[in-house]
Amino acid sequence: MTAQRACAVAELGVGTAQRVVLDGVAIAVVIDSAGAVHAIGDVCTHGDISLSEGFVEDDTLECWAHGSKFELTTGKPLTLPAYEPVPVFAVEIRDGDVYIDPSTKLAV
Repeated sequence: MTAQRACAVAELGVGTAQRVVLDGVAIAVVIDSAGAVHAIGDVCTHGDISLSEGFVEDDTLECWAHGSKFELTTGKPLTLPAYEPVPVFAVEIRDGDVYIDPSTKLAV
């Protein structure tokens, strides 16, 4: 499969996450505090909670429900209660748009 347009970079804010669904895969698109764009699975592995409703801090995304923090580059949980990682997807920026291939997971 090929990368698909997820959103415009201008639609994203630093320190916030936006939920997109590509081919049935829910993905949280995030700009971290350094300005890098990331794409990780949008469902917390501790519970069926949307991570894009959580809190971005530096290079982590925290689940609003129970406080698990996930590393944006690896998807690994840094705090309990989650202990399973979320998938991470490759991000391409083309002409001001964010492209993601939902079938290619970089880390799990």
